[in-house]
Amino acid sequence: MAAEATGEWHGWRAAAEAALYGPDGFYRGPEGPAGHFRTSVHASPLFAEAVARLLCRVDEALGRPAELGFVDMAAGRGELAAGVLAALPAEVAARARGYAVEITGRPVGLDHRIEWLAGPPKGITGLLFANEWLDNVPVEVAEVDSVGVPRQVLVREDGWERLGEQLSGAEARWLARWWPLPAEEGLRAEIGLPRDEAWAAAVATVERGLAVAVDYAHTADARPPFGTLTGFREGRGTAPVPDGSCDLTAHVALDACALPGGRVRTQRDALHTLGITGARPPLALASTEPAAYVRALASAGEGAELTAAGGLGDFGWLLQPVGIADVLTG
Repeated sequence: MAAEATGEWHGWRAAAEAALYGPDGFYRGPEGPAGHFRTSVHASPLFAEAVARLLCRVDEALGRPAELGFVDMAAGRGELAAGVLAALPAEVAARARGYAVEITGRPVGLDHRIEWLAGPPKGITGLLFANEWLDNVPVEVAEVDSVGVPRQVLVREDGWERLGEQLSGAEARWLARWWPLPAEEGLRAEIGLPRDEAWAAAVATVERGLAVAVDYAHTADARPPFGTLTGFREGRGTAPVPDGSCDLTAHVALDACALPGGRVRTQRDALHTLGITGARPPLALASTEPAAYVRALASAGEGAELTAAGGLGDFGWLLQPVGIADVLTG
């Protein structure tokens, strides 16, 4: 959007940071993320069960350490951490320690085994899992001007935009390397450098084990020509307005985030490897064990949603092993 009125202008990174995480920011609200959008965690307990299986694979690769850490980045209200611990086999659960990383206060009634932190613990042995975290790490937005030059997009609190200075330095280098824009007016990109840095810092807290980032994603062979910045409020997409009234999110260039040894898979492939397929139960079960058939059918529906093409199944999983072999083969 363009604006004629006066107002205070900021880059999208600073504007989104204040709108999401400031004193009155969107993520400070008592309803939490689940009050506005539905992630894989909220879609089905099967997701937490699959992550628990992944943690068991990491445990095996680590040689069953005395303490097995599970870090839930951007934990919301701790739903994933609680679900993972509940789904672990007793022998693994006895050694497991959960950490939920979130800016808000600890929810009432959360499993006492989960430590509530403002940042990830250092030196863990286990699994760090960041589900829909990086898409909420604010970034600058670039747009090509009338003479073909990428410029920073500035925004006011009411959502009106204008173009600022030509990009330079590390941001210009990132754009040239990871999301080069043709000299066509109006083309846009989100500059993912802060996400690369945030991911590298999170991975550095893992002494041995695996770090996983799960998010809306795109790779260099299919960058969206006009970017992906959008807003969400009460389960619906809305214009991205940095006033604290809505979520502000943009898809993640996971290939840029990846450190040496990291690889990106789709959620569909990852969950299939972890036993979530969405396959319907055999019809014969309906006549021999009707109640079991109904339960299996419901589970199949949830699995299908988690792995659906065009939906949650298209999410990217960035897998970053630290001192262990790949545990998600197949």
